[in-house]
Amino acid sequence: MYGGTERVVSVLTEELVARGHKVTLFASGDSKTAAELVPCSNQGLRLMDSNRDYLALSIMELDRVIRRQADFDVIHNHLDFLAFPFVGLSSAPILSTCHGRLDLPQAVELYGYFNNAPLVSISDDQRRPVPNANWIGTVPNGIDFDAVEFHPNAGKYLAFLGRISPEKRVDRAIEVARELDIPLKIAAKIDPVDQEYFEHAVRPYLNSHNVEFVGEVNESEKNDFLGGALAYLFPIDWPEPFGLTMIESMACGTPVVALDSGSVPEVVDHGTTGFVCSSLRQFLDCVSEVERLDRSECRRHAQLRFSGEVMTDGYEKAYESLLSGSWRKGSLGGSVGLAPALQSDVSVTGRGDL
Repeated sequence: MYGGTERVVSVLTEELVARGHKVTLFASGDSKTAAELVPCSNQGLRLMDSNRDYLALSIMELDRVIRRQADFDVIHNHLDFLAFPFVGLSSAPILSTCHGRLDLPQAVELYGYFNNAPLVSISDDQRRPVPNANWIGTVPNGIDFDAVEFHPNAGKYLAFLGRISPEKRVDRAIEVARELDIPLKIAAKIDPVDQEYFEHAVRPYLNSHNVEFVGEVNESEKNDFLGGALAYLFPIDWPEPFGLTMIESMACGTPVVALDSGSVPEVVDHGTTGFVCSSLRQFLDCVSEVERLDRSECRRHAQLRFSGEVMTDGYEKAYESLLSGSWRKGSLGGSVGLAPALQSDVSVTGRGDL
């Protein structure tokens, strides 16, 4: 179901194992992996009773990792800043991938305080609020293209996928669909905090305005949902760190029409895999032009940049840099590229359900 970070960690884990690395995955007990699995909860945290203390489970997960630090050459942390206090205490270097937004009020102070933590960003734009943090590279997210079916023919509806929230701006997607008189299908989860926004921005337009709310979809349903669309709408209003759904849509062959914010210009190749728009007016015009794009080229370009193999190449280079001691702030430049495979022991600390 919903879970971009979990999906990325899974793709990275399986590709590392396939390349001959010895990988230990610290994650939920219901995770499916070829790595050694250390269960840190019975099931994915989203599936648990809402009264459970998720932070407590994550702290215990980190303790399990640190107790085994001598077993690993590299510890790869996907719990954002929760692992930062252990960076100076671990015998194995800890690499942290930042998956969330970094423009929140205390981020500058926090990332300045933990300036010894080696970090990887998932887009160059993600770094902008904290440019002086200890960045060693940018590794864009990747997905398993073999698991995504290509859909050569454009559908007759527009798609919105992800979660219902004010910053994702599903209300803009509805406005675009109504203006162009094209059906819109919305497949998204609704967190309790966003229920009021859903009632105000979405529910009034259901049924009578050619807007359909599908609800949260699983992996198989998502493939057909995105692949069957004319275009995927990404009308965000926040500094999106990456936007995994964009490359999931491209992998299906469905172009993305997105507003220029956050990582969008780094992910969408304007005129090939979709359009990057500076205004809602331009957004409307580009949706009208999307049928002229070649869906096979959309997938091909996305695969060249955002496959699981390309992502793992980038992380191997980051691991090698840490192990050799040659890394320094900014030593990997922007988006990292190819690197030789390492035969190392890697601990991957994930979260949620994989």
